[in-house]
Amino acid sequence: MELKALHLYAAVLVLLLCSSVNFIQSPTDVLGPVALLEPTPSSAIDFGAVVSDAPFAVMRPESPGDIALLLGALSSVGPSPRATVAARGAGHSLHGQAQARGGIVVETRALPRDVRVVATTMPAYADVGAGALWVEVLEECLKAGLAPPSWTDYLYLTIGGTLSNAGISGQTFKHGPQISNVLQLEVVTGKGEVVTCSPTKNPELFYAVLGGLGQFGIITKARIPLQLAPPKVRWVRVFYDSFETFTGDQELLVSMPEQVDYVEGFMLLNEQSLQSSSISFPAQINFAPDFGSNGSRKKKVYYCVEFAVHDFQLNGSSTADHVVEQVSGKLSYLKPHRYSVEVSYLDFLNRVRMEEESLRSRGLWDVPHPWLNMFVPKHGATQFKDLLMDTVMADDFEGPVLVYPLLTDKWDGNTSAVVPATADGVMYIFGVLRSTDPARCGRECVEMIMEQHRRVADEACRPSGGGGIGAKQYLARQPSPAHWRRDHFGATGWGRFAARKARFDPRHVLGPGQGIFPTTTDHAASSM
Repeated sequence: MELKALHLYAAVLVLLLCSSVNFIQSPTDVLGPVALLEPTPSSAIDFGAVVSDAPFAVMRPESPGDIALLLGALSSVGPSPRATVAARGAGHSLHGQAQARGGIVVETRALPRDVRVVATTMPAYADVGAGALWVEVLEECLKAGLAPPSWTDYLYLTIGGTLSNAGISGQTFKHGPQISNVLQLEVVTGKGEVVTCSPTKNPELFYAVLGGLGQFGIITKARIPLQLAPPKVRWVRVFYDSFETFTGDQELLVSMPEQVDYVEGFMLLNEQSLQSSSISFPAQINFAPDFGSNGSRKKKVYYCVEFAVHDFQLNGSSTADHVVEQVSGKLSYLKPHRYSVEVSYLDFLNRVRMEEESLRSRGLWDVPHPWLNMFVPKHGATQFKDLLMDTVMADDFEGPVLVYPLLTDKWDGNTSAVVPATADGVMYIFGVLRSTDPARCGRECVEMIMEQHRRVADEACRPSGGGGIGAKQYLARQPSPAHWRRDHFGATGWGRFAARKARFDPRHVLGPGQGIFPTTTDHAASSM
């Protein structure tokens, strides 16, 4: 422990001598004014609330240069042991990915969060500080009548955070994930170098960082392409009692990108899931399905597809209603259960905020969230649904189970993100987004749910030739580096990922919370 502290002190002294930061007191109150803060409770917890690894210190940088000084100092000290660094944005990681046990957490929200919209080029774009929230980007871009094409369902996430993963929502089938919609990045590598990169300038770093899980650098700025933003959106929901019909209609919808702008779907496990999913939809839904008796593992499950059509209201007239009628006529939903409402573009994209406020009012926001997110090839969607239903107790499940298709050709294979191989180019995202009530589900209960999810993921990720589905986890923290190599990346993908790590973060300073690469601090911590 003393040796690790000495190396940290050495790094801090470099910062003290070289940086222009307005310094504050160090965690030890020994070295005088330095650039590191005492850790706070929030730096050792995240939205998932199932992992808590306290750092040694926290850094709130005022510029990318401050991060560069820190990483440069840490990557230049002796080979072992040394401090690791994790970037933390809005704190919405699920399994401690933005935590750094015994290391340093860099809070990117402290960086400048300016949003500069440039509408005089093709395409128009926004230069954005990576610590800005997507809702902040949206609000600024809408002032110019523009918006990014690809989104996440929840807008209170940082640009750097989602670009380090993928960033998906109902627009992904049409525009690709957010990592497929980036023109340029500014990155501080694990070696402490501030680098501007793009598909044509330092492309290896550019593609490595996108979907790179924070392993190669900390994103500090991003240039995001923009498109015209519709003033209104026609938002439609339809219901099903058959999984095959539900998925078939979703695949039909994503085959019509010229008409449809957004497609998602979700499972209805109980009355609570029907009610909670209706909170953000501003129209009365007169759908009262029979879920069956409580306690039965064979209760009836229903499904909902929602799609949206942008309404530009050109020349004072709207074509969105006509498009909705055309599209709906091709679907096989339960008649007469189609519900449609027109909302502003901002309200549509920010729809999950209402669900957040409802969960907060019920004390179910700041609770453990043992989520499971999987990319499942189309051929395995029904098998995975059945596997999932064998583990989920529908009676007490709180939260949505998202199910909707994505098209793999919209994902740039140069990025570090991993998606399953599919013969037909269609995969499904299954998002089991559970909130646990501490009054009914304590620590042992949460751990049991996580173990169930682990078993589901292990079975689903087995290669299809070996009886599995060939799925991949999203937003996951694998149990070991071996799981990352074998189950997530595979032999070919791992070779490229490891080579990028060796080039941009050879000392393994970055991203310890992902658990991808063993670090010397892992050994040091286990021996204390």
